Amino acid sequence: MEDVVRGFWLSAPGRFSLLLALIAVLTLGAAACEDEGEQLKIGYLADFSGPLAEYGADIETGVQLAIKHINDAGGVNGQDVVYVTGDTRVDPTQSVEEARRLVDVEGVHAIVGPLASTATLAVADSVTGPGGIPHISPSATSPALTDADDDGYLFRTTGSDAVQGVVLANLVESEGHTNVGVIFRDDAWGQGLSEVFTANFSGTATLASYSADGQPSYLAELQQAASGGAEVLVAMGFAETEVFLRESIENDIFTRFIFTDGNKSEDLIEQLGADALEGVVGTAPSSNPDNASTKAWTAAYVAEYGAEPSLPFVREAYDAVIAIALAAEAAGSTDGEAIRDELVRIAGPPGATYVADAAGIKAALEAAGDGDDINYEGAATPIDWNAAGDVTSGFMEIYGYRGGELVTIEIQPFSLE
Repeated sequence: MEDVVRGFWLSAPGRFSLLLALIAVLTLGAAACEDEGEQLKIGYLADFSGPLAEYGADIETGVQLAIKHINDAGGVNGQDVVYVTGDTRVDPTQSVEEARRLVDVEGVHAIVGPLASTATLAVADSVTGPGGIPHISPSATSPALTDADDDGYLFRTTGSDAVQGVVLANLVESEGHTNVGVIFRDDAWGQGLSEVFTANFSGTATLASYSADGQPSYLAELQQAASGGAEVLVAMGFAETEVFLRESIENDIFTRFIFTDGNKSEDLIEQLGADALEGVVGTAPSSNPDNASTKAWTAAYVAEYGAEPSLPFVREAYDAVIAIALAAEAAGSTDGEAIRDELVRIAGPPGATYVADAAGIKAALEAAGDGDDINYEGAATPIDWNAAGDVTSGFMEIYGYRGGELVTIEIQPFSLE
């Protein structure tokens, strides 16, 4: 009996011709899949609820702009890049659970985030390091990341508090303060920043730590910080800053404050009022607005969103996503080890320099795909990583609250080389 295929009778020669045609189609399809490779999927771990929710949503705009620039340029290995999110709530346990979900269920090939240092270290130790997943935090500044046991998979696109702590000490001294109180979160971020600050501050500092899990009142800690006769409070906190500043002002413990990156918040202006914050200064990782790559990125961001970002780490998140995409394109693969090995090569000398806008990313992806050496100049800082995954140069900002607005007072460069 002759074969029937979709209702057509085929003779023996016809069957042979059909077989050849099917083989050709399958071969071409396999070749096309091989050319395109597996679709790159990136996980974004951030705080969409909880103490850093203000940051999580803002920083995501940097992730989104990077994805847009990548996909407008043709994607990675012939396919659009996609990203999925996980909500961490500044909780190391939840961060690990969300990271595992992104890796095991969503199938991500790399992770950007979390935002907090303690959460980042927990994810690196439990998920990305052991699992061989490239991992870049745009905002984890604790010096502890430098020595993390991560098998070379952990990077960051922001400066370490080994730098910010020095800048903060210099700022406090330049403001004329010789006796300060310090209140800080008892976690990797607060511990690291307070240690670097006190080691570099030439005056007297009385320290008080509080639980990173949150508490209803901070009066005891404020009184401890004031016990040495301090005239100003150096505050190292997140969203809880609103609670302890209000208590400090209402109880006349401190009325003058100096902030860090964790306190840089527009929400505080609404919560406490402009008068309470007038004259407050602080430090935060930043970028150089005169840098060609930063200028190009800022123009692209404003064109997309209508205004520059007011909070830190948006540029750094963009850089993290772009670095992963360039490394995957250079590797021709979504394999974690292959991406990790390419990350350092695509972000520093030698090679042609590419800036952080749509045209720059398109050219950089083409060069990476051709196997050329490339030097991606980040939107925030030059992404020249050392063996520990730290950026070796960058910028710190002195910011202030003036007339109910956050303003940049000064940009200071730094170098670890």
